[in-house]
Amino acid sequence: MFQTIAIISVVFLKFAFPVAIVFFPFLAGWANFVLDTIDGDILIPLGLKDSTYQPIDKIADWATYVGMAFAAWRLKWGIRRWIYGLFIFRSVGQLAFLVTGNEQILFYFPNFLEPLFLIYATIFFLKKAAEPKAYDFYLKHKWAIWIFVVLYKMQDEYLTHISNVDRSDLIKNLFRNWF
Repeated sequence: MFQTIAIISVVFLKFAFPVAIVFFPFLAGWANFVLDTIDGDILIPLGLKDSTYQPIDKIADWATYVGMAFAAWRLKWGIRRWIYGLFIFRSVGQLAFLVTGNEQILFYFPNFLEPLFLIYATIFFLKKAAEPKAYDFYLKHKWAIWIFVVLYKMQDEYLTHISNVDRSDLIKNLFRNWF
């Protein structure tokens, strides 16, 4: 009974955070990022089969992308065209994955949307929701931002969808020898 309630709660949050992103891009965006990072480590041990988890995760990811696109539109962000383009790009990859089941497709359609969105949401939050200031900051630092987004996401997509490294096990193994 506990496992079922816990699974339902986590899955509910995976779909509630994307809705909240529209209204609270910084807080809900980062909460979603953390949950998406650890949800498999919670749901699988609770008894959710991987074959059930993967489609739920990918559909919840897509709901997140929709929330990000709506947030950029609602707040009239200067980067909203990039958000829309990256939304379409990743959506093609998500659909191809769901149709074929070939996880490597996601490497070829990397999710640049999420890190760009989170960086911009953070800038927007720190600039006190003043769009011209946030966009000016973005323009001033766009090369550094994009280099970070591409390098971070390509290694992440490779580890996740090509080499299938379990980061939890990787971190445990790295620190196992230290303690």
